[in-house]
Amino acid sequence: MSESKKLFNIAKKVIPSGVNSPVRYFEPYPFFTKKANGAYIWDADNKRYIDFCNGYGALLLGHRRKEIIKSVSNQLSKGTLYCTPTESEIELSKLIIGNFPSVDKVRLMNTGGEATMTAIRLARGFTKKKKIIKFEGCYHGAHDSVLVKAGSGSAHNGISVSDGGLDEVSKNTLVVEYNNIEDLQKTIRKNKDIAGVIVEPILANMGLILPEKNFLSDLRKITKENNIPLIFDEVVTGFRVAPGGAQEHFGIKPDITTMAKALSNGFTISAVGGKKEIMDLLSPRGKVYQASTFAGNPISVSAAISSIKTINKIKNKLYSKLERFNLLFSTALDDMATDMKIPHQINFTASMFQIFFTNKPVVDYQSSKNANAKKFQKLFQTLLKKGIFIAPSQFEVVFLSDAHTQTDLNKTLDAYHSALTSVKN
Repeated sequence: MSESKKLFNIAKKVIPSGVNSPVRYFEPYPFFTKKANGAYIWDADNKRYIDFCNGYGALLLGHRRKEIIKSVSNQLSKGTLYCTPTESEIELSKLIIGNFPSVDKVRLMNTGGEATMTAIRLARGFTKKKKIIKFEGCYHGAHDSVLVKAGSGSAHNGISVSDGGLDEVSKNTLVVEYNNIEDLQKTIRKNKDIAGVIVEPILANMGLILPEKNFLSDLRKITKENNIPLIFDEVVTGFRVAPGGAQEHFGIKPDITTMAKALSNGFTISAVGGKKEIMDLLSPRGKVYQASTFAGNPISVSAAISSIKTINKIKNKLYSKLERFNLLFSTALDDMATDMKIPHQINFTASMFQIFFTNKPVVDYQSSKNANAKKFQKLFQTLLKKGIFIAPSQFEVVFLSDAHTQTDLNKTLDAYHSALTSVKN
């Protein structure tokens, strides 16, 4: 019996379903990780995998990036938690503002879900209205306001609305189709109590779904015309797509932005930023309450400062390298599947891609759900046997990191060839 199976059997007795996040489970049991470095991750049996899950996008610079580890080690010698303001928090806030022109002020917190929850509360506090518009398949964390037709593990497990969620809360969440401006306009016309619109500018929790031409610019135009705050959830795309996230890439300025993941390259931290008049509503001066013992944790703050500084230093090489690798890989993968006559779609941008087993373009929640998830699971299992670790769900994304080499990609393409052969058969 493998060490991972032994550990999973023990874990099931003390942890619900044996995992601390649903997305980590897959049949027959997930492997347990022993260590990681660079582009690689090792399981409890010392098997090495090339890691393309990358902390679900957090590890843009790879595991154990030396600059970040050095910064964190220095901070560890000074203490782990103060619960008082630090000069480092100011430095980090200035770095975020310097990369995101739409952001005047920043509030640091811990998780992406906490950030989106605060962003929505800010929008409601600013407008004095109740309803929030979200898009089908966008995942904004596991809190009641946004856990309605969400992506990620919610979609993977077939949960449209979570048990335990309050109808009184979810009824104030209006869900429209992603990439469907007409649906958005119709919803706005029918509802006069809209506090904000929240969106993943690039949908990275239903597999990878890209915004169609003019979708984001039209979204910005419509929300401005109707005086509705626009929230860009850049938990995945912030720093990953560009130093200034998807909003830099597409040239859009939202009113509120959330970020996490690549902000600190694997350490627990998130942030909400936005216009001064909105951000100043936060307590203690304002009446929108938000608080956290671990907000501005000096360990995570030091990691985020080092991460952003490293990204800014190497950005010209970093993003061009990842885009080049992604184009080469996605094109080769497309050619393989085409040669094998396997119906498929490959969506890719920047350092992210995903394959869907369907003959129709994947442009929204429904077209993603209609792809053959059983074939994807067969692909995943074959890749795993070949030493390639991607997220175990069709509704996640394959992430490249700066640590990946051409040799890693060549080996991965060979594994995908075997995986596609297994799918075909």
